[in-house]
Amino acid sequence: QVQLVESGGGLVQTGGSLRLSCAASGRTISTYAMGWFRQAPGKEREFVAAIMWFGGSTSYADSVKGRFTISRDNAKNTVYLQMNSLKPEDTAVYYCASPPQPYRAITGRNGDYWGKGTLVTVSS
Repeated sequence: QVQLVESGGGLVQTGGSLRLSCAASGRTISTYAMGWFRQAPGKEREFVAAIMWFGGSTSYADSVKGRFTISRDNAKNTVYLQMNSLKPEDTAVYYCASPPQPYRAITGRNGDYWGKGTLVTVSS
């Protein structure tokens, strides 16, 4: 059974940094796309960043480009999201996601595997 477990969230001041981790079990992530989404209070879940299988290409939402970096350590079966220059509008629950099949993009829909999320709060 595939499980994704996020960690690293917390309270940080504007301009600060956090690094989120997503540890996967039940699969070897090297052949899977991995991604991060977030959901702020009262808003829909939105895409943040994704990284393709192996050490592949990355993509980012415009709102985080230049501030966030997604990376993966296939040996540790873990994906990271380094978040710098945080803003109050980055406050949200951050979720890790991965598709059910290898070599497939993340859809962001219920068919993907999802973690339970980690809360990031940025104070002004």
